[in-house]
Amino acid sequence: MSTAHPRAAGAPEPPLAVLLEVTHRCPLQCPYCSNPLALERASAELETADWQRVIDQAAALGALQVHFSGGEPMSRKDLVPLVRHATQRQLYTNLITSAVLLDEVRLGELKDAGLEHVQISFQDTQAQGADHIAGLAGAHQRKLEAARLVKAAGLALTLNFVIHRHNAERAAAMVALGAALGAGRIEMAHTQYYGWGLRNRDALLPSRAQLDAVTAVVEAARTEHQGRLVIDYVVPDYYAHRPKACMSGWGRRFMNISPSGRALPCHAAETLPGMDFPSVREHSLQDIWYESPAFQRFRGTQWMPDPCRSCERRELDWGGCRCQAFALTGDAARTDPACALSADHPLMAAAVRAAAGPPPPFAYRRYSEASAR
Repeated sequence: MSTAHPRAAGAPEPPLAVLLEVTHRCPLQCPYCSNPLALERASAELETADWQRVIDQAAALGALQVHFSGGEPMSRKDLVPLVRHATQRQLYTNLITSAVLLDEVRLGELKDAGLEHVQISFQDTQAQGADHIAGLAGAHQRKLEAARLVKAAGLALTLNFVIHRHNAERAAAMVALGAALGAGRIEMAHTQYYGWGLRNRDALLPSRAQLDAVTAVVEAARTEHQGRLVIDYVVPDYYAHRPKACMSGWGRRFMNISPSGRALPCHAAETLPGMDFPSVREHSLQDIWYESPAFQRFRGTQWMPDPCRSCERRELDWGGCRCQAFALTGDAARTDPACALSADHPLMAAAVRAAAGPPPPFAYRRYSEASAR
């Protein structure tokens, strides 16, 4: 059984989940990818023994879940032994994958290793549009085949549809596809504008009319499929009046480990300047979670400026997203511009106006000199 670290009074709860970004390598080139513009190379990735040590420490810390992500985690040849190691530590295991490298043999090995859940990302419901976004011919068909294999193997299946201005009109078809493939959960997730998503924001941000139409589809689908299919919905902050509780609050419920071993409170935290994120090569997860200045910097409410500090929602949204605040204002400690009470809220409307014209071409990851080799 996992053994939780004895906590001092007032210390945070252990993380619910640890997300292992085992690689930035990926056969897809999605222009909304939230990975950093400067991707980490394969030569910088943690070795198998390093990841196994991280898994041991996650279990000892009291985490309940471990998520294998990337990039494309199937690019790692040691994924099966890593899943097996997590299973032996009685951690719930989830594979977050594009599924284009997932075949029957590999899936069988993962199931035998104890894998419990697979989350497959879909770019669209139509092969032409999906493959265009993915930058890989035939990707959509491979995903369909992989989803059927997951169901046939008896594993829990979640489908993640990333929504943007080029596919928003097919929201109903996304729900229908998820239901037809037997998913137990569908995540209808509007693009979040970090990393490559921010780079391509003007090409991806939907109109307000598109957002409202997708919202109506989701609400109707939840009623239609109630009790049979869970539908999560993630909206773009650019039309919001209050910020989201990003990652359930900085350093409160989740920990990310980058391919090279940097421990992060959220996926995009490396974009923040002046932050010294500790490495699992040098520090234990226990010390990182409870003692690291980086994890304490925006944890709780003491760091908040007004209007956050005096807001009745401060322990609901935890100040919103620090990475978004930095991306839009240049200051990670400012109120998230998604909040209507923020002096920077007009930046959201300005971004919407900038994206209102004809969409520019996508900037794909493979065209960047920073891409991983």
